[in-house]
Amino acid sequence: MAIVRTLPSADGDRRRLALDSPVDRTSIGELEVQNSTEVSAAVARARAAQPAWAARDIGERAEILRAAVGVIVRRRAEIAATVREETGKPEAEALGVEIVPACDFLNYWCGRARKDLRTHKQKLHGYLRPFKKLFIQYQPLGVVGVITPWNAPFVLSLNPVVQALLAGNTVVFKPSEVTPRGGEWVAKVLHEAGVPEDVVQVLRGDGETGAALVASEIDKVCFTGSVVTGRKIAAACAERLLPCTLELGGKDAMIVCADADLERAAAGAVYLSMFNTGQVCMSVERIYVVESVADEFIRLVTQKAAEITYGPGDTDMGPLFWDRQMDIVTRHVDDAKQKGAQVVVGGARGDGDGLYFQPTLVVDANHDMQLMTEETFGPIAAVMRVRDEDEAIRLANECKYGLSGSVFTKDAAKARGIAARLTTGSVVHNDAAVIYGVPEAPFGGRKDSGLGHVNGTDALRGFTHAQPVLIDRWQPKRESIWYPYSEKTIQSLDGLIRYGFGNRVLRRLLS
Repeated sequence: MAIVRTLPSADGDRRRLALDSPVDRTSIGELEVQNSTEVSAAVARARAAQPAWAARDIGERAEILRAAVGVIVRRRAEIAATVREETGKPEAEALGVEIVPACDFLNYWCGRARKDLRTHKQKLHGYLRPFKKLFIQYQPLGVVGVITPWNAPFVLSLNPVVQALLAGNTVVFKPSEVTPRGGEWVAKVLHEAGVPEDVVQVLRGDGETGAALVASEIDKVCFTGSVVTGRKIAAACAERLLPCTLELGGKDAMIVCADADLERAAAGAVYLSMFNTGQVCMSVERIYVVESVADEFIRLVTQKAAEITYGPGDTDMGPLFWDRQMDIVTRHVDDAKQKGAQVVVGGARGDGDGLYFQPTLVVDANHDMQLMTEETFGPIAAVMRVRDEDEAIRLANECKYGLSGSVFTKDAAKARGIAARLTTGSVVHNDAAVIYGVPEAPFGGRKDSGLGHVNGTDALRGFTHAQPVLIDRWQPKRESIWYPYSEKTIQSLDGLIRYGFGNRVLRRLLS
């Protein structure tokens, strides 16, 4: 429901939005925007439901949520149909971008929950070890607010919601008004699996509803979306010392080294720039190719880009999901042409009423162009020739974003070396974007691309407070450092310093 129009309010209170298809602009429904009173009521219900949900054994919570995998499998055609109606994306992308990773995330996190969240003993160092024992236990935060985007409405809602629920929180989440029903499927699936109604609730609305959620009595915000909105959320959370995770925009660079497999690199450049119509935060938006292989690389990319089919029906590429993206994509391509870039393939809006933009290859790009410095979020492969890998690294780092990046080379050691020099949240060898689908990998951006991480070994713990509990081993009447101080106190402390830390051998034993 990518074309959103405001409608007259029926009762003077709730605002209404008209939702039109990005494929042909036909009406596909309306959306009533929930107000701040309704948001507060949902959060209050979540607050009341949270203690009982947290009191369940971790394994019981995981068993309930794991049942959602079976629900998704049974209802995959319905979920995919809803996502396709809202976005126009091809069936292969509805299944591959939304359904497959959703099942995988659910299965993985449910399998990890007991291990990651159980109370565990932490070994103490040095002189404390004989006297104390340390335990770490993970307390749920309470009510988590989740706000999710329109480019992958089902999976990008499901992943953080499931993590928060497994950790013992209740969740109130708001999908984008651009794709509301794709996000609503997350609540439907989880409720059908057995998650109580008030434990996970979905809000319907736009930015005002999201702002009301952030301002409500929640205990953490998990947001995926634009930098502009992310900054506002960060400021609001700072006022209340409210923890937040922000996964924001990207301008991911792809470096093509002189020793790259050019056939694979060219195929990757096209697909990784254009799948999901280029509307992926980890999409390849800048391609730096070493001069010695640039001609052959561009020839291969030109050939592959020209073969992409787009438009309604059974094609490789669907429309842009949101009408506002059409203006941004068009502006970036026009700016590049005016500043000397060559559009080798595509470069214009498609025919008809839908939000189609041609698969596009731009060469001779440079950093004077918006196409190489601002997030485009469209089906554009933008190529810049560079002298060598050092120049590619320098240019890749000359960006306000730092979400992810990719290095195409036959030498894995070289890829790791280049990755170490890139100021970006993650790096992928001979691929890109897939990193979000690797739940073991911490995913988060640097610079303007965000704050904190989703996924990774600490993902579930990120929705908890890690509470250390220090246990006394021997329970003496008093500690040696307690009042009253005496000469013996001074001698004991001085001896620890002189003989414990002053002796290299003992210093190692105390570490």
